[in-house]
Amino acid sequence: MDGRIQLPGIAFLQEYFNAKYVDTITEAGPIRILAEQKEPRLLQSILQRVKTSVEVHNSEGIAVIGHYDCAGNPVDKATQIRQIEASRKFLKDIYPHVPVIGLWIDENQQVHLTHEDI
Repeated sequence: MDGRIQLPGIAFLQEYFNAKYVDTITEAGPIRILAEQKEPRLLQSILQRVKTSVEVHNSEGIAVIGHYDCAGNPVDKATQIRQIEASRKFLKDIYPHVPVIGLWIDENQQVHLTHEDI
């Protein structure tokens, strides 16, 4: 949901997936919610929006994005990277036919690919 990472993330995804448009599903601390799966209401809200993106908008891929200085998930980068991978695996189990990648955006708004579907 942090506006500082929206544009760099969208630009990266447009190039990576060769997409004209990028659906954004924002929530405070989504990688924590997806990785831990301890908040059923928030988890189901995210999953319903992902379903719409994949099944109705025919999205070409899914990206799970963490970033520096996250107010909704104030943990260190290493923890976020682990959460990104857990979130990516969780979504990949639901959508095995859709590429799911992990991204981390640093304090300079540089996008780093952390996990890639190969």
